[in-house]
Amino acid sequence: MRMRQRKVSTKASDDDENNEKFTATNYLPKNFSPSLKKIFVLCLVTRMINSLLVQTYFNPDEHWQALEVGHRIAFGYGHLTWEWKKGIRTYLHPVLFAALYKVLAFSLLDTPWFMTRAPRLLQSLFSAIGDLYLYKFSQVLFGNHVAKWALFAQLVNWFMLFCITRTLANSMETVLTLVSLYYWPSLRRPSGSVSSGSRKLALAAAALACAIRPTSAITWVYVALLELYLTCDKLKFILLEAVPIGGLVLGLTSLLDRLMYGSWVLVPLNFLKFNFLSSGGDYYGTHAWHWYITQGFTAMLFTFIPFSISGIIMSKQWKLSGLIAWVLGIYSLIGHKEFRFVLPVLPIALMFAGFALAKMRGSDPLESKMKENLGSNINCFTKVRLSMFFLLVTNLPMALYMNMVHQRGTEDVMNYLSVEAANNKVESILFLMPCHATPYYSTLHRNLPMRFLDCTPSEEKGILDESDQFLMDPVGFATEYAKNWSSPSHIVLFDSQEKQLKEFLVSHNFHEVNNEFFTFSNARFFRN
Repeated sequence: MRMRQRKVSTKASDDDENNEKFTATNYLPKNFSPSLKKIFVLCLVTRMINSLLVQTYFNPDEHWQALEVGHRIAFGYGHLTWEWKKGIRTYLHPVLFAALYKVLAFSLLDTPWFMTRAPRLLQSLFSAIGDLYLYKFSQVLFGNHVAKWALFAQLVNWFMLFCITRTLANSMETVLTLVSLYYWPSLRRPSGSVSSGSRKLALAAAALACAIRPTSAITWVYVALLELYLTCDKLKFILLEAVPIGGLVLGLTSLLDRLMYGSWVLVPLNFLKFNFLSSGGDYYGTHAWHWYITQGFTAMLFTFIPFSISGIIMSKQWKLSGLIAWVLGIYSLIGHKEFRFVLPVLPIALMFAGFALAKMRGSDPLESKMKENLGSNINCFTKVRLSMFFLLVTNLPMALYMNMVHQRGTEDVMNYLSVEAANNKVESILFLMPCHATPYYSTLHRNLPMRFLDCTPSEEKGILDESDQFLMDPVGFATEYAKNWSSPSHIVLFDSQEKQLKEFLVSHNFHEVNNEFFTFSNARFFRN
């Protein structure tokens, strides 16, 4: 991008007897397992480092549907996209960041560094909770040994490192999904061995996930039907648990949205109408029905694919593997597809990969020592080390590249401008690029005039928005726009458009700001 500036306790599940030999409880004392506190600290430290390494742009929603809205709530300025005018977004997720911004402002820490880093650090806390619950869920199903390997897979997978600490609603949905799955009796053990409050906690977490992302209901329809089929108290489950808890969460979120919108808005209904009944989501592009299977989910799993498939087959946990198939299948029927939509089931696939790695090593180190065939143990140990090395060298470099190099220009530009604005060197900014391609007020944190190209979906087919018009004819659009503009102090654009607009920029006295900060950026900025 270029910019010119104006001068200026647990046993294995009874689902499969074969799983029992992989549980640590058969061979280890209870105090052998690492404490959950240590596991959580490990996850938290890992995710905090992870969040600090994220310096690239992935999806506009990370900023425009969470941080930008939270910034507007906290400071009174920030842009609300068309989704908020149509009432298809809930304020439940953004208020978390609004509260964070208030704390930063009260502590006089609303500086450029904290404004850009604190939200992802907060998300790293939630992500660590999700990691912990994946460990606990794996422990309940397969025992301590498999749980460790499942956690390894979760912390090493490149897409989890790339996405889970971002402030996307999908990241929070994934965390709530892991929490809820842990408590569902039908997925853990025979329901009689689970506390009576477990299912209520599962329902509460599932309801919150649906409140944040209504499409999360795809996951919970499968789980709820499974629970309904297996439970003996079907009426109690429906009338005394599901309906009251779901109704309570819906009521509270509706009250919150009533307060923020200023009128009664039923977000799930509006979301359903736009994305499914009117195919509004297709406005942002469609993919072939098999995209998740052949490209999307396979790219997310990456080199974990053979381990996940092996784990599914060996563990024989068909209920969970069925959940993955169900989610991928239903989302495949929807025209508009994105990687992040199926993020909630990625940890489940990684848990199966952990099972395969644990099976490769043997049920447990102590058990291995008791085996007579030492050569076999050494061979298994070598396979595990090679597998670990393979997964590390294929996932970590990918994660580092995607987090620190790929598409970092739009983040770099706004981070730089936020510092310049703090030093009163920015008066106004024009973004000549596809809409929502950069962070906005939540990063700049100065109430200055800014303008980006509108891309609100038109109710009439065939009508091009400003973003499309600019991409079709950058010079013509910019020339026409400049006839009635109040010349900005800075213009931000991608380098591909900069080449076409070079004469236009020169004619309006803009020159490129060269900075080693943008060595790996595809974004440029110019000042007048």
